[in-house]
Amino acid sequence: MDVCLVIRERLARLGLEQKDLAAAAEVTESYISQLLTRKKLPPAPDRTDIYEKMGEFLKLSSGKLAKLAELQRRAELKKGFEDPPTPLLEEVRELVLRKCTPEKQREIRAIFERQPFGELERLVTQKLLDVLKRIAREELKNEKWLGSVARVSGRSYKQMRVMILEFLDTDVFHVSLENCVSFLDPLIDSWDIDLATFSMNVVLNRRFAPGHSKRLDFVESDRPFGDEPGLNAFLKDASLCGNLSKDEIEFLQRLSFKGKRPTPLYYYRELQNLRDPLHFSASTPGRKAIR
Repeated sequence: MDVCLVIRERLARLGLEQKDLAAAAEVTESYISQLLTRKKLPPAPDRTDIYEKMGEFLKLSSGKLAKLAELQRRAELKKGFEDPPTPLLEEVRELVLRKCTPEKQREIRAIFERQPFGELERLVTQKLLDVLKRIAREELKNEKWLGSVARVSGRSYKQMRVMILEFLDTDVFHVSLENCVSFLDPLIDSWDIDLATFSMNVVLNRRFAPGHSKRLDFVESDRPFGDEPGLNAFLKDASLCGNLSKDEIEFLQRLSFKGKRPTPLYYYRELQNLRDPLHFSASTPGRKAIR
């Protein structure tokens, strides 16, 4: 049983329509329709408030929809990892490069063109997405902020909520031009990167983003191994971890985080990234992803 089936059954039992559910969840009726017809993957439970709103409206036990969504997403994401990654759209790359500081733009462009969808291009794009997602997640319940961003892009409040729900689920392999035009373009003024240390400085638009800049660095952690509940659950789930090597386990143990704790599914995705040779270069041993 999945999210779509449960929702459809509850709507029928309560004599409600999709438009009623859309109004309760503060999204468009079109978005609900695409969820229920499985044209869209249910959003990640830890990135949205939609399951709480829908569950209350449908008189379901707390957390039921979120749990079903997590199981459904896990199955779909496993299938997705079997497909080879596709490069960024040319328009997306151009927008990312346009936001680069003028002093570095020519040098960065040359690297991007020499190594299409290579390490640097993926790193920069993913970290810009991480900054934008953090802002979007923090402001998701801020009606004033949502209204301001919606007006800039010529969308309604509900349409913007839908866009954010979808944006929070994207990554460097699936980011769309619409994602970039709606979030990267208005929220980020510029970015710069130190090619020696790979530290990034992101300057945010004061009108839409709290704080004027974000600095992202490569960091080492002295945190004791084995104290992440999500990692422990991942290691106990054979369907996720499979046959792990000693080096892979040590890599996952050394990952450090601030704020929200990672889920077992996060470690599954990190493992797939670790095993993808396109993500690493033999010339840069020992470096970790920005956290």
